[in-house]
Amino acid sequence: MSTPAPKSSRPLPVLRALLDAIDRDILQLLSRRMAIVAEIATTKRQERIPIRDLDREREVLTDRVERAEALGLPGGVIEAIYRLLLLASRDRQAALRAEVPDEVTPRTVAILGGKGGMGQSMARLFGDLGHAVMIADVDTPLTPARAAATADVVIVSVPIRVTEELVREIGPHVRPDALLMDVTSIKEGPLRAMMESTEASVLGTHPMFGPGVHGFTGQRVVVCPGRGDEWRQWVVRSFRARGLLVTEATAAEHDRAMSVVQVLNHFQTQVLGLALARSGVSLKRSLEFTSPAYLLETYVAGRHFAQSPSLYGPIEMLNPRSAEVTGIFREAAAELAEVLERGDQGAFDAAFEEVRRFFGPEFTQEALEQSRFLVDRLVELTAGRSSDR
Repeated sequence: MSTPAPKSSRPLPVLRALLDAIDRDILQLLSRRMAIVAEIATTKRQERIPIRDLDREREVLTDRVERAEALGLPGGVIEAIYRLLLLASRDRQAALRAEVPDEVTPRTVAILGGKGGMGQSMARLFGDLGHAVMIADVDTPLTPARAAATADVVIVSVPIRVTEELVREIGPHVRPDALLMDVTSIKEGPLRAMMESTEASVLGTHPMFGPGVHGFTGQRVVVCPGRGDEWRQWVVRSFRARGLLVTEATAAEHDRAMSVVQVLNHFQTQVLGLALARSGVSLKRSLEFTSPAYLLETYVAGRHFAQSPSLYGPIEMLNPRSAEVTGIFREAAAELAEVLERGDQGAFDAAFEEVRRFFGPEFTQEALEQSRFLVDRLVELTAGRSSDR
């Protein structure tokens, strides 16, 4: 039998005022914490230490949760708070250029398509490193050809469907001692076009993040070598100086991986969205029965369809392995549908076991922990909201 909470003799306005005072104290402490984070940023920059230290983050989270639970506080909530604090700390260090070296040889960087979302991200990235950035776009006085002839580094950041055409147009203008690189989501075709159209160094890159990210720290970028090892190393150093995680791969390896990471992932989201739209059950009604997992999947689908189809279409249609992975998806869907129709629990169990082996125990444990954290945060955010949406 639970013990009833003690009754308070103080009126509610007084109690709320006391909470306000404590919150102001907490904010003062957070301000002091951020001041120390700024000192850490200076030290890391001087000693060339990366912003993110996963071992240190795990140590902080474990310690704070243990201390919180010893004080009778909910460990999960305290973990969520400290994850946000750690994120804010990383962002603060990045804003203070903790991973940007002091001695940077200034280069002239031309971004073709620089007024687009990713073009603006690249302008910010290289501008933060101290380089002079030129923007050339369809409505700028500076033409792509003139920018390409002038710059040390020429970055092509235009829609996939016109990338190869622009590359072949400006490639001959790029100086032999310069670098020509792209940032498209497909690499084999653009990289081949760059190699064939210029004598300059060539590099294919694919930032694995959208233009709306708040910071670069912890984001991933794929680098596909073409020609010129010195420029490749310069780009990799530049990316790492801004806190990016760099994966190096051949163009073929990249497109193969993207057929799963992008094509298969987007395809299954689109199939889910179409099926939901055609199910005959309204979204509003389904959300009245929602589980956290269903809500999370629905948010992902809703976010996907909020974007422009002109963004996803080329990514999926132009990948050379799209037919292969969508075929695998159709076969898997048909196989599982048949298992359900037969009511074959043994076959159902076997499919589960096959996928469990694929994920492996280490990733499975990580998935359980991370998804539990996300689901808990989702429940907190949506708790108390009316089902009348």
